[in-house]
Order: sequence, then C-alpha cells, then structure tokens
Amino acid sequence: MPSDDALGLGVDLGSSGLRLALIDQHGQCRAELASDYPAPFEDPCGWREGLRALCAQLPPPLRAAVVAVAVDGTSGTLALCRPDGGLAPGALAQALPYHLACPEQAEAAAALAGAAAGSPAASASGSLARALRLLAAAEACGEPGPWLLRHQADWLMGWLLGDWRWGEEGNNLRLGWDPATGGWLGAIAAQPWSDALPQIAASGSSLGCLAPAVAADLGLPPACRVVAGSTDASAGVLAADPQPGDGVTVLGTTLVLKQFSPVPLRGPGISCQRVAGQWLVGGASNAGGAVLRRFFSDPQLAELSRQIDPRRPSGLALRPLPRPGERFPVDDPRLEPVLEPRPVSDALYLQALLEGLAAIEQQGWQRLRQLGAPPLQRVISLGGGARNPQWRAIRQRLLQVPVLNRPQCTAAQGMARLALSAVAAR
Repeated sequence: MPSDDALGLGVDLGSSGLRLALIDQHGQCRAELASDYPAPFEDPCGWREGLRALCAQLPPPLRAAVVAVAVDGTSGTLALCRPDGGLAPGALAQALPYHLACPEQAEAAAALAGAAAGSPAASASGSLARALRLLAAAEACGEPGPWLLRHQADWLMGWLLGDWRWGEEGNNLRLGWDPATGGWLGAIAAQPWSDALPQIAASGSSLGCLAPAVAADLGLPPACRVVAGSTDASAGVLAADPQPGDGVTVLGTTLVLKQFSPVPLRGPGISCQRVAGQWLVGGASNAGGAVLRRFFSDPQLAELSRQIDPRRPSGLALRPLPRPGERFPVDDPRLEPVLEPRPVSDALYLQALLEGLAAIEQQGWQRLRQLGAPPLQRVISLGGGARNPQWRAIRQRLLQVPVLNRPQCTAAQGMARLALSAVAAR
C-alpha cells in the first residue's frame, strides 16, 4: 500500500492540448495544469515536450510524492515508429489524427477485420485504415522496417517506460483489438506486418517503473510505476463516477458519448472496452467545440450564450462538422457539414450551432440504445462545454432527461485516480 501522502499523476493528451493532475488517496486534486501542445498536434515530439514542460511547473515536493502515472490520449491518433520509439523521417514522423479518414483503405480494412464483425476497425475512419496508409507510405518512401504502430497514449507510455512494446486495450479497439475474445479481429494478426502491433495490456495494469533517464528528466521518483491508461473520453468517465442509468457526454473539441453496458456492443464507429470491470460503450463525433471556435472567441461565446433563450428553437437545422466526414452516430467519411444559412444575429447563429450539436448527441444516444445499451436516465456533461448553462438547457430539451454539468471532472483526474488505484491494489 502507498503511504498517506502518495499521489497519482494523470496525463491527458487531449485534442486541444495537454493537462496533468495530481490526486491524493482521499480523491482530492492537489494540482492541475494545462497547456497547448508546443508543436503541431500530429507531432509526437510535442506530446513528450509538453509533458516535460508541465512536470517542470509542479513543486518538487509534489513530484517527489508521485507513486504512479497513467496517460490517456485521443482515440485513433496513430503514429509509426521504430522499436526504440524513434520516429520516421520527413512526413512519416507525423501521426495520423483521430479525425482523419482513409477512404482508399476502407475496403482493405474491412476485409482484414471482417466486415461482419461491425468493428470500428472495419471502417475508413478506424485506426486500421490509418495503419495501412502509414505502412504504404513507408514502403513508397523506401523506408524499410521494422516498424511499430502506436497510438498517442501508447507512444508516450513507451517513452515513460523506455519500452514501446505495450498498447492499452481501449486505445487499440480501432486498430482491430477485440476485447471480447482477447485477440485481433479477422486476419489482422496474420499479416506480414503484424509484428508492428502492440502487446495489449488492460487499462489499469502496472507495467513497470519509469525508465531511469525519464524519471530524472521529469523530476519524478525512480520507483514511480507506469500504469496502462485509457482513451481521453474514457478517462473523463472515470473522473465523473457515473451511476447506473447515467450517460456521460464530453463536450470538448469533439463530442464524445460514453455509457456503461451489461453487454458489449458492436457497430461502425462504436467503441467498447472493459473499464472498472464493466463494458464501457460509446462513440465520438467529429463535431464539437472546434466548430464553435471557428466562428467565435471564448469571450464571444460567453456573451452570445447569455443572449440565447433555450426554450425557443432557432428554426435552423445545421450539421456543425468541422470538415467533411463523420465517425458517429453515423460512419460516413464523406458526410458534408451544414453551416448555412447564417442569420444576421450572431446569437441566433450560435444557438443554431448548439442545437445542431445537441441533435448529433441525441442521435448518438438513440444509436447506442438501438444496439442494446440501457435506457438513458441522466446525462453528466464534462469538458469545456459543460460550463455553458444555455447549451445544457438546449440539450435537456432535446434529450428529455436531466442533464448535469460537471466541468471540474477532467480526464487527467480520471487517469490520476486510475494510476493511484493500480498501485493501491498491488
């Protein structure tokens, strides 16, 4: 058992920036820091440098009390690296982001995963399609293997350990990992490049201590354990501690829905993983807060929101995707945004965008229910959008269930709780 002053460190590699949190054994948040990525989102070096910069801001006594660390990342952001974690030269060094569809690889991905499996890997929007694009690009550039395919959280976890063999279960669902069977779907494991696949570890597994050089680099104790984390949305669920009948919506750069289910669910764009001994199911839309910030600054969003009467619909029907392509509640890499007509009133336009996002959320919960998820009784809102009371009222009107805003529950806190609980269970 860790000592009373032991702290868990959670690292959130979100779509809009990095965040870390320290949680003590009483569940209290002792510190929380956030920053933008110091490099483009697709650059893995920025994930590492961002963590270094945030750790350096923590007071030394807090760093000295850290006994375990866990990392979450965006579901589907995939990098190609060498067995020692080194990145390929040129454009190959850039990860393919979670929102990038690869339509040219859709047929091959479906054939490998087995189209009948209904897995998110059997899709142009899955990591398997992105993996095939990365491997094809490496071959076209004359870059010989061996290669590893690692998702965002797994690559950074590999750096922490000095060992890149591992991949956390939930982060690899879109690559074709099947948690129900404990193996890779279809013919994925039989491919010539299958050595690039990670060795899968369950969320919450303690995988080893920090690599000595990394511990010194971050100013953390050498005995600090590295715990397999989760995806960013699932990490937020852990922080929210949902009860039976609760759904969790993360209102961040993207719109993510999560719900515990007694049975696993399958379908294009559906994620399904084991968390805390239960099946956590859900999906992530490409729509979200990124669309709002395209048109309005944060101060404008706050001021215009106050002018909205959420009881009166705008009369507009928008589909606020940031670009063509959607993952959930429909899996369509060519689905077009609908961002017009734009009324003269900025407040009315913002209301229409918020209603469009609420409609996507409503369709998402309906989709999960159709696939067998329990009836929704309440929604807990996380993320930056959970600070907007007018949006909450719009969503409650459409969803017809109580909606609670809990913006203080962050994915980094969920990872810190997971890290500390993994050590306490040893």
